Order: sequence, then structure tokens, then C-alpha cells
Amino acid sequence: MKKRLTRIGNRMGAWSYRRWDGRFSSGRRDVHVLLLTVPGRRTGLPRETCVRFLEVPEGFVVWGTGSGSQQDPDWFRNLRRADVAAVQVGAERLEVRPRELLGAEREAAWLDTVLAQAPEVRRYAERAGRTIPVAVLRPVAG
Repeated sequence: MKKRLTRIGNRMGAWSYRRWDGRFSSGRRDVHVLLLTVPGRRTGLPRETCVRFLEVPEGFVVWGTGSGSQQDPDWFRNLRRADVAAVQVGAERLEVRPRELLGAEREAAWLDTVLAQAPEVRRYAERAGRTIPVAVLRPVAG
């Protein structure tokens, strides 16, 4: 039942993001959300979800707390398998190449970017009790 409600909520969030170009996506001016579309890892069908991000020189940093879930969110597991994905940031739509950050690179991004700019995320990581995956989404040139 919980998974079904999450799917319904994701669909409503994606529809709302597309409809109003993300203007009402987070409820806070200092929290930035993008609409991520990535192929499902089993079906290959496009899956959409709204994801919090931070902008960095390489593109966009995203992380998978799953609101403190004990397992990585489905969207992040799909992202790991994707060569390309699509994002909508506000009214802008672009293709990106996702890359999961690992080891020291992940740790640096987690501490120096995510927690430095969004310290409230720490509570979800503590609740999850797992290493939170972090990825960078690099816009495809052209």
C-alpha cells in the first residue's frame, strides 16, 4: 500500500512540475528540485520523479536518501543503469549523462557539497543507516 501511494504521489509531483515548470515544486526558495526522467532498469520504460539537486560546475548533484528509507530509492537504482537521462530544471529541458560518485569522490561531494549546502539532509542519512548514494548529472553538449 505504501509503495502504491508513493507511485501516485510521484505521478502527481511530475505532472505538477511539468504543468507549472517547477515553480511550485519545493515550497521553499532555497530548495531546488528537478524533474528526472530515467529508463526503468527492468522495463526500459521512462520513469519520472522529482529530485532535489544542487548545481555544481559539472552539472547537477543528486542524492538518494529516500526520506530515510533503509534501501536506495528506485529512481537512483534506475539511474545507476542509465547511460543517459532527461531532466527538466524549471522550464529548461536537457539530456544528461549520470555518473554515480564512489569512494573518496562520493565522500567529498557528500560532505563538501550536499551537507555543506543542505545540512538538514543529514537526519535522513542517519535514519536510513546506510551510505547515501550521490551522483552527478552532466548535461550532454549540443
